[in-house]
Amino acid sequence: MTYETVVIPYGKGHVNVSISRENLTGVFSPRPAAVPEDPGRLVREALRNPIGSPPLREIARGHRQAVILVSDITRPVPSRLLLPPILEELKAAGMGPSQIHIVIATGLHRGHTDAEKRALVGDDVVDRFLVEDHSLEDCVDCGATASGLPVEINRSVVEADLRICTGNIDPHYFVGYTGGAKAIMPGVSSKRSVTATHRMMLLPGAEVGRVEGNPVRAAIEEIGDKVGIDFILNVVVNEKKEIIGAVAGHHVKAHREGCKIADQVFKVPVPEACDIVIAGAGGFPKDINLYQAQKGLDNARLAVKQGGTIILVAECPEGFGDETFEAWMTGVGDPEEIIARMEREFVMGGHKALAVALTMRKAKVILVSSLDPDLVRRAHFTPASTVAEALGMALDRHGGRAKIAVMPYAGSTVPGL
Repeated sequence: MTYETVVIPYGKGHVNVSISRENLTGVFSPRPAAVPEDPGRLVREALRNPIGSPPLREIARGHRQAVILVSDITRPVPSRLLLPPILEELKAAGMGPSQIHIVIATGLHRGHTDAEKRALVGDDVVDRFLVEDHSLEDCVDCGATASGLPVEINRSVVEADLRICTGNIDPHYFVGYTGGAKAIMPGVSSKRSVTATHRMMLLPGAEVGRVEGNPVRAAIEEIGDKVGIDFILNVVVNEKKEIIGAVAGHHVKAHREGCKIADQVFKVPVPEACDIVIAGAGGFPKDINLYQAQKGLDNARLAVKQGGTIILVAECPEGFGDETFEAWMTGVGDPEEIIARMEREFVMGGHKALAVALTMRKAKVILVSSLDPDLVRRAHFTPASTVAEALGMALDRHGGRAKIAVMPYAGSTVPGL
């Protein structure tokens, strides 16, 4: 019997697992794409050739106050590379540092330390410009969408007269893809607005890799129109967090072109549903906590047989990442109670527990992490200290002829059967 050793990202390092070639259906990762020698040049070219919009320096002329939204530490966005060319464009339009405010679009996530801000955007940017986290306590009522969703947005964003959104385009389990207007909703929205919009994840069409006909994507883009997004700069990054594509311009038209690039990279054919799926969340920052790692679990669900086993490999140094999520996962007798509870009431944090519970309805989930094993059990996962131990458990359950798929970067891999 011959074995193949597979490398799986784990935190800021990796772990290995050896799998019999007779059992291994395949290792499924985002498709390789050309990496430019100069990623900054790719970004500048996108800015010079915007889609559906005049160049940023033309749009910016005559404006008094610009706000640039950047992603938080949980996202693999190279904001340090995106900001300098944007700032060059604004300078060419006559705007100085006092007229530019950078807001980290944390949504409902935690804020950042000074060191984390510097890691995100660079020392020079922090030293020369106002860089602040989004404040949930200082949002302005901007009315409602046509369907009645409340639109409450960060005051600094509302009061600016030039709004620029940055981000990456990555598979998202109910918005289809990240990027575009998602920097506004949920990035700089109130908890009430975020909760109302996230409730739409229960609607048909709210699924990974789908943007057209996706009710949640449509809602956040309507909110983007209502608030007024003047320009976006989005990138597609590979599993090494290298830029492989960049788009700029109109928040919908440019985003759609970016999604075409993302489709070619992240949508991967899988020949058959497997008994066992080993799913790496993708390493840091995608496995910074279980709240983020869940996205990989959701994609793995697409590749596992009914009644199969998923092994989620995610370090989770910051635990669950959300108190409500943890309470929902650990405070019930079984996952079916989570599903029933969510049918009665929609609660942010609970929505993550719902996604996990739906996966547990289909497959047993073994978690390889740094979390306390007793806590893992209370959350209805089966703990394992290594991937090899977890695989042994799964093979005991399914037998020596079980078919195994490995998704080292499950958070960015959308399996197609």
